[in-house]
Amino acid sequence: MSSAPEEFQPVKSAGRTLDLLELLADQPHPWALGDLARALGIPKSSLHGLLRTLTSRGWVQTDETGTRFRLGLRALRVGAAYLDGDDRVGLLAGVLDELSRRFGEAVHLGRLDGDQVVYLAKRESVHRLRLYSAIGRRLPAHATALGKALLAEHSDQEVDGLLSWPPPRLTPHTVTDRDALHAALAAVRRTGYAVDREENAEGIMCFAMAVPLVTPAVDAVSVSVPVTRLRPELEASIVTALRETVGGLTRARSMLST
Repeated sequence: MSSAPEEFQPVKSAGRTLDLLELLADQPHPWALGDLARALGIPKSSLHGLLRTLTSRGWVQTDETGTRFRLGLRALRVGAAYLDGDDRVGLLAGVLDELSRRFGEAVHLGRLDGDQVVYLAKRESVHRLRLYSAIGRRLPAHATALGKALLAEHSDQEVDGLLSWPPPRLTPHTVTDRDALHAALAAVRRTGYAVDREENAEGIMCFAMAVPLVTPAVDAVSVSVPVTRLRPELEASIVTALRETVGGLTRARSMLST
């Protein structure tokens, strides 16, 4: 008689360690011990020992008083190793370079992770007025062109399962109504590209297209432009360039499968 597989039991100490590191990554300001304990729901005594261990290994660092904590340099090693080992990031570097050369605006590569999109690579704008961004930054997918381009790869039912309703409103322009978001994603499927009209950051518009390397796509490329610089002819040029560079990558699928 075959026995039923044992139910998976997460290792509590490992879960606490990951929760701590993810919190320090998502909100990268110095944290006091008490604030970390409240945010994580961990007793101070247990958290103190965990922080001492991670500090001794370089994953967490403290200020000169030893009372405030942030991510350490060792965390960078893991993030860099992830990007170095990802074939898609290297394959798409030329696309990012070309879009940056054409427009001189901020260009990003993002990947869908649950209900959020994560920046994997970027090219800075050449202008003083620019969008703030950083590699590893996470943003709600429904409020970004990158995220909407990737959410549109899924059915409305799947999108409803990915998002928490109502999703957070980042600006007065963020689409948080379920029917309105479904309609926006239907437009992405119809046109092949997504637009963020000041939904993530006021004063910034963004245009994105999913990268057709796998189905459903998990990566997307975007170009962000302050509304003060955006003209109809520039918007049309960006969409055309995305179709030429990103949309033309279908043949590259074989490179990743060999």
